[in-house]
Amino acid sequence: MIKTTFFTLLFPFVLFAQQDSAAIRFSKTISAAEMSKNLHVLASDEYEGRETGKKGQKMAAEYIKKQFSSFGIPPYKDTFYYQTYPLKMILPVPAELNINDKKYTGNKDYYNFPGIGEQTIAAASVLFLGFGIEEETYNDYKGVDVKNKVIMILPGEPYGVDGKSFITGSKAPSIWTTYYKTKIEKARASGAKALLVIVEDIEKAITDNKHRLESPSMKLELSQKEMPVIYISKEVADAILRKKNTKQITEKISKSSKPLNISAKSTLLIDIKNNVQKIESENVLGYIEGTDLKEELIVLTAHYDHLGIDGGVVYNGADDDGSGTVAVINLAQAFAKAKKEGKGPRRSMLFMTVSGEEKGLLGSAYYTENPVFPLSKTVCDLNIDMIGRLDEKHADNTNYVYLIGSDKLSSELHSISEQANKTYTNIELDYTFNDEKDKNRFYYRSDHYNFVKKGIPVIFYFNGVHADYHKETDEVEKINFEKMEKITRLVFFTAWELANRKDRIIIDSNKK
Repeated sequence: MIKTTFFTLLFPFVLFAQQDSAAIRFSKTISAAEMSKNLHVLASDEYEGRETGKKGQKMAAEYIKKQFSSFGIPPYKDTFYYQTYPLKMILPVPAELNINDKKYTGNKDYYNFPGIGEQTIAAASVLFLGFGIEEETYNDYKGVDVKNKVIMILPGEPYGVDGKSFITGSKAPSIWTTYYKTKIEKARASGAKALLVIVEDIEKAITDNKHRLESPSMKLELSQKEMPVIYISKEVADAILRKKNTKQITEKISKSSKPLNISAKSTLLIDIKNNVQKIESENVLGYIEGTDLKEELIVLTAHYDHLGIDGGVVYNGADDDGSGTVAVINLAQAFAKAKKEGKGPRRSMLFMTVSGEEKGLLGSAYYTENPVFPLSKTVCDLNIDMIGRLDEKHADNTNYVYLIGSDKLSSELHSISEQANKTYTNIELDYTFNDEKDKNRFYYRSDHYNFVKKGIPVIFYFNGVHADYHKETDEVEKINFEKMEKITRLVFFTAWELANRKDRIIIDSNKK
């Protein structure tokens, strides 16, 4: 009985270990030349950086739709390739800040990013926590109750009170952003009413964040309860502490890891008003119906939006995520060819390029809340975001890819991914960012995560950040298309097995 069960469990993998000649044949449809052709179009200046809701994004959607149509992929419903979704565009209006009956000036004494729902917050005191929110704590703050309180913190790592970075290199901006997102998430989860962050050099910070401060924010919905984050000058902090020598306090804190808990009896009023416009954006869906298991669905995703134009400069986003977008297009082409030649997948396939990722994973969030196909029948999501470049760790190695999330919900998905690589591609699979303790938190930062939240297993394919990440220098000329070809074939072989195996993968774990 044990031997029979063991053999039965291993049998699919014994078969898979032998190369599938049909899979190999159709995988050759995926080519560096084909992806280069498409990326030279989508990441050209003509497409104006593909910012969500703007002309360039609409052009890109139309281009992707035409590619799907040219492969013989029909509209997913009637005549529709688009899942159109509504967005609220919040134009930048600084919050009003009043401390002890003195009104301060937005984008001078303090700043806040647009996108928070309208609300008024009044408090008779502010809780000063120093460095505030420790990485190892959650909903605790080492015994400090912050629920329904306005809290104020110092930056802490990766920037000290002197404003100097403890993290250098191309990863610094990404880690800095992630660090603050973590602090904000923890403050919000702990029920804080508002978060004030003391900025060492407010003028420099406003200059550095000029694009974000002047650009509209986008939301699917506006929450009235979302905790506001206000970045304040040391002078505003002095006013809140009623000039209790903030400098000496911060210097003392900088030499100690002990938490601070000072309640400043100051009146505070934050008033947030919004100028909201309604717009629309589109996810582009290419659907290939399966055969005997067509009710089940494999989803492949990539986001095709980027940052648009800033100061007359086009941010073309060739790697982020033009690379993933053209990979999904080429994968759709390969599976469409297989279907045309009578070798179509048993399970249905959805090739979905989404917009709104750079605005907060909005397109994928809309899809998972308004699915075109039942989520209960959705087997997994394979998400591709940035596979065309090398990061610092692999500067001399083109044969790698970071895999994130493959084992979080399904150990079987992880095994299939590993076996596909061993059988066909032999790429170095780097799981560095799959570590739950990874401070970059990439697992939460691309479109697959909206599927994770619905209990759907995922794999996130990623090459890591580089010096051109979110810069105007992320151009097609720097893309390694041969590397992209190999990674995209790994995705193909993994998807091929998932689509054609007898049994749907099991969900057997729930790692954080």
